[in-house]
Amino acid sequence: MIIKNANVYTPQHVFAVGDLIIRDGRIVFGAEPLPGEEVIDAQGLYALPGLLDIHFHGAVGHDFCDATEESIQALADFEASKGVLAICPATMTYSEEILNGIMDTAAAHKNGKGADLVGINMEGPFISPDKIGAQNPKYLTPANVEMFRRLQARSGGLIKLVDLAPEEPTAMSFIEACHDEVRISIAHTCTDYATARKAFAAGASHMTHLYNAMPGITHREPGPIIAALEDKAEVELITDGVHIHPAMVRFTFNTFGDDRVILIADSMMACGLPDGEYSLGGQAVTVKGPRATLTEHPGVIAGSATCLYDCMRRAVLDMGVPLESAVRAASENPARSIGVDADYGSLAAGRYGNVILADKDLNICKVIQKGHVIVG
Repeated sequence: MIIKNANVYTPQHVFAVGDLIIRDGRIVFGAEPLPGEEVIDAQGLYALPGLLDIHFHGAVGHDFCDATEESIQALADFEASKGVLAICPATMTYSEEILNGIMDTAAAHKNGKGADLVGINMEGPFISPDKIGAQNPKYLTPANVEMFRRLQARSGGLIKLVDLAPEEPTAMSFIEACHDEVRISIAHTCTDYATARKAFAAGASHMTHLYNAMPGITHREPGPIIAALEDKAEVELITDGVHIHPAMVRFTFNTFGDDRVILIADSMMACGLPDGEYSLGGQAVTVKGPRATLTEHPGVIAGSATCLYDCMRRAVLDMGVPLESAVRAASENPARSIGVDADYGSLAAGRYGNVILADKDLNICKVIQKGHVIVG
């Protein structure tokens, strides 16, 4: 396949008009055209790398924690239709027995179609009871090295992120023991600045949905956000228009830099469906517009109802984030974070030919996966 005259997002994080050539599913440069080769004239369109969501729970009535092949495939198909061509869905706070079934199902999934399942984000159960958010407190457990390793073995090595609260009793020893095996993220935490810095020094390097379910910034108690800034951690950001004020989104890109921000959807099963009653982690959720909240505790946000592509688009069109920065935060940065950037996340030579063609208003015109048009 040859994509001609597109405004290509280059590996240098700028746009340049040019052509993309995809052979055997991967991007190549300098190849001669082949007789009868498919040619797409993309004049006037952006060519963006396929996106990668490293933190979402569900969509279109399915949840990753359903632990069924049907649900994984439904999520893969939906995400691919939205230009998200690699996925690293998140678990919830559950018992090891329930997590076992999730890991077994993920390990058996074959990536036959839809977005490629490239990892698992283990969001619970090693978090704080005082910043539980929409997680289920019934299944909380202290960070446990042996439990993680058992789950990792069952998943076939798919767990790429483990989230924890560093102030909890066994968390620091877990970080020290496991930081070379998996990326460790500070999440659902009451930690102070000093404890967060100790966690980063021990090997943590990531922050889960920054600002949400953690202490904020004050001038006498700077908290974990400033610790993450000083220790150069990468930070997740939900730009659905509900979780974070646009001014704080701009602040985050300006202070952390667009090389350290990772856009995530944190979507639940209502994503792609009408308003109504749904569930997340075994708890009832009410969805109205872009807002999802626990039905019994309407002040608690329960994930989002927005996919990653629309979060990226909203960051650009509604929040004033430069397109170049938003694309980087939704493609290259998450791919690098979970160690799959040799295949995903950019339009560099050798990467999979995963391309989104979008118009000037960022409406999707075509989605191309490994050189095959799957949308448009």
